[in-house]
Amino acid sequence: MTSTTGTPADADRALKARHRAMWATGDYPALADDLLLDLGPAMVAACGIGPGDRVLDVAAGSGNIALAAAEAGARVVASDLTPELLEAGRARAAERGLQLEWREADAEALPFADGEFDVVVSCVGVMFAPHHAAAADELLRVCRPGGRIGLINWTPEGFIGQMFATMKPYAPPPPPGAQPPPLWGDEQHVRELLGDRVTDVRVERRALPVGIFGTGEEFRDYFKARYGPTIAVYRALADEPERAAELDAALADLLRRFERDGGLEWEYLLLTATRRAEVPGPR
Repeated sequence: MTSTTGTPADADRALKARHRAMWATGDYPALADDLLLDLGPAMVAACGIGPGDRVLDVAAGSGNIALAAAEAGARVVASDLTPELLEAGRARAAERGLQLEWREADAEALPFADGEFDVVVSCVGVMFAPHHAAAADELLRVCRPGGRIGLINWTPEGFIGQMFATMKPYAPPPPPGAQPPPLWGDEQHVRELLGDRVTDVRVERRALPVGIFGTGEEFRDYFKARYGPTIAVYRALADEPERAAELDAALADLLRRFERDGGLEWEYLLLTATRRAEVPGPR
């Protein structure tokens, strides 16, 4: 009798296909334009990106960081698993008169040579690769010895990390081996991923001001319409209207819990490091 059970490779391909489809739903490019533009200059400044640098933006989405790096004079490759996001990035680059290379690529199996880039960055992107060690190995592999690594990721305790915690009980269970995205916003976790393969590690918690939401309901409905992970959770609840209503209330309450007199801030971890000249093998 022939087994119908797929191989681990088959399961991984299916998982990546679901990820591609999830990020193609909604309108992530519009969300990035509305909320995340300040992160591009922050990454460029933190990594000292400038003319002559060859830069890879991993899980680039529609190119928030990649475009800022190109504007700083770098030669940039923007890579992402989801081609629809790359198409949006190409359009944005054309509007600004910028020349970048756009490549469809899996963050856990990058199609680039060892040490090909001076700077390798990812901004709230690589954190969604399900296998953290594999993604970290690839970030380091394609960075040249003495090159720079730059990462911006939402912290588990911050607003977006808590949004994922709020959605988790309503979402289908993750596949075996997949790790939660907000762990990339935990300093100790990222230090362990990079290990002794980097030096000059600098870590800073920063806050991104967000001022476009007047109420918790506005925030919730905005993300339900535009953000792939939120859309996916609600689709899983299509036949459970009572649980969907519970999640509606929980997400609206999340904004109220985080709002302060000065407005809303989303905490992220900014980490930069230098790849060692002699790098031990994958962890």
